[in-house]
Amino acid sequence: MDFRTASEKYASNPTDETLYAVAKELCGELKLREKLHMLSGHKFFLRNGFDLITKGQKYNCRPCLSGGVKRKGIPAVAFSDGPRGVVMGNSTCFPVSMARGASFDDELEYEIGSAIADEVIAQGGNYFAGICINLLRNPRWGRAQETYGEDPFLLGKMGVALTKAVQEKGVIACPKHYAVNSIENIRFDVDVDADEKTLHEVYLPHFKACVDAGAMSVMGAYNLFRGEHCCESRYLLKDILREQWGFTGFTISDFLMGVRNAPRALRAGLDIEMPQVMHYATLPFDLKAGRVSMSDIDNSVQSILRGLIKITPEIKPVSKEKIACKEHTELALRAALEGTVLLKNDGILPFESTGKIAVIGRYANKINVGDHGSSSVFSPYTVTPYEGLCNIYGKENVVLCEGTDFSAKLGEIKSCGAVLVCVGSDYKQEGENLANFSKSDKVTQKAMGGDRYSLHIPEEEVALIHSACSCFEKVIVNIIGGSAYIIEEWKKEANAVLHSFYSGMEGGNALAQLLCGRVCPSGHLPFTMAKSEEDYPSFLFPSAKTRKITYDYLHGYTLLDSRNVKAAFPFGFGLSYTQFEYSGIKAEDCGDEIEISLTIKNTGSYDGKTVAQVYAGADGERAVKLLKGFKKIFVRQGETVCETVKICKNDLKFYNPEEKIWYLADDYTFYVGQDCENVTAVKA
Repeated sequence: MDFRTASEKYASNPTDETLYAVAKELCGELKLREKLHMLSGHKFFLRNGFDLITKGQKYNCRPCLSGGVKRKGIPAVAFSDGPRGVVMGNSTCFPVSMARGASFDDELEYEIGSAIADEVIAQGGNYFAGICINLLRNPRWGRAQETYGEDPFLLGKMGVALTKAVQEKGVIACPKHYAVNSIENIRFDVDVDADEKTLHEVYLPHFKACVDAGAMSVMGAYNLFRGEHCCESRYLLKDILREQWGFTGFTISDFLMGVRNAPRALRAGLDIEMPQVMHYATLPFDLKAGRVSMSDIDNSVQSILRGLIKITPEIKPVSKEKIACKEHTELALRAALEGTVLLKNDGILPFESTGKIAVIGRYANKINVGDHGSSSVFSPYTVTPYEGLCNIYGKENVVLCEGTDFSAKLGEIKSCGAVLVCVGSDYKQEGENLANFSKSDKVTQKAMGGDRYSLHIPEEEVALIHSACSCFEKVIVNIIGGSAYIIEEWKKEANAVLHSFYSGMEGGNALAQLLCGRVCPSGHLPFTMAKSEEDYPSFLFPSAKTRKITYDYLHGYTLLDSRNVKAAFPFGFGLSYTQFEYSGIKAEDCGDEIEISLTIKNTGSYDGKTVAQVYAGADGERAVKLLKGFKKIFVRQGETVCETVKICKNDLKFYNPEEKIWYLADDYTFYVGQDCENVTAVKA
């Protein structure tokens, strides 16, 4: 049997039983050296690392290969990173995942996934490791931009949409980093603990959702969990992932530092060491010494074969002309429009497109689309805020002042009807940290990326906001960055505040279209913006005396709910240029679902979109309420619509760690509104 025959047999009877049988049969025809070859990446440094010096190329400039057996026609796993697009080549740079989470639109995320899959295939890939669904526990986390927010349900919905879209095109989807990964600077040695209820209800539901949706690969995390590295944890990789969830695909390590001990990792269920054979080079000797068995090797090979047989035969050729094509760049624009959050507006916005406007600040005309680590996408162009404003208002009507001192252009700026101040973060202040071996905070604060030591806007930019607000009548602040900021010291001074995240290659055009009112803002915060840094859970930096941390059940809006503390801007918050009135809210038990019906009226002056959010709570449980459903709804000016949000009862279940079962409570209260604080309660 060869790979083609195995794929045809599975296609003729696509059941799990058939998949297991053909993978086992094909594995049985492989030689030992071929099986071992399947378990590691290869030629990574030759294909990627050295090219950084000799050819000026970058990480993952082409697919990172692992496995493959030519004799049997078995394709290599051809890895491409993400998640803001395809890291290879000059691909479409979409807004970061956090911005897409702010769209609260999983249908849009599905479209993005389809576009990403096309660009992976066009560049020779068959695997996308860009379904980053780590939960945002504390906004200090440097790689917050790579995930969708702080809520497990939101993470699951968006992750499932991306997983399904990618795999329907024949590209293997890889949710990551499994699990409890949300600290960057000490990611290689931080040891996380969480009780079983917390683990299963808070940190794993979104991974299970992607597995249930058919994800055929999972990437292990760098960090330790309960004293074991995640890529060597039998409890995570076998007991939960395979035995409890029924995962049929294969696992891979995070790159270079994911595996520390080859026998331990393989026995635990870590199938592929990435990106190059290192520790797994000892497997032939481990086999002879009895540290691993032939069954361990065969189990991993068969897992890899199942993923390849089930997904990759669906691949259809895609022309390179699809890479960053107009259809995809327009999709990137739409994603930026849908994800930008309007936090404050005293009536200054929308600012008419016939006016004269100034744009000032460090990021006024700077390409700033996210961190420069493994998620970096090199798109063929990027529209800055200044360029976007010029496209709308005309270059002659836009005054540019880069930096934090506008005194040289004070007269010109005063002639403008409004001033846009662009502040926030860039790759130097947050992102993937590549210099995190030091125990000194001073070293890591100066290094590229990493965790954020302060949740405030940098001091010189706060001073710029104060100066602008004192000198000009109409000031709009645009925050660029990966997650939440503390803005209490200046938010009252600004006339309007937006959070545009890292908005991708079309971000400047999106910002301009929102400012002038061509599009009504509809983004909602996928995290809590607190009033104080102390309102978030504890965090660890390199200088900490310990590398151990416990993740508790509550964080974000659930933590503030439990303390009866108001957020500066609550989870799910987002303003519009119009207003929506919710009424007639009812909850009905419909078998496997609860149907929440409501009437929505657009009472304002613009067509717009609202996000109807449904939270659920039950007496005796530790969270007051948890997001369990949402729907983005377009309503025309003056129009009234009737909508239904369906809640799956399985999503309402709680975990009993003693009996290891999921159960429904007797009674639930459902909370319906446009954010987690301003809600109407109904019983069911």
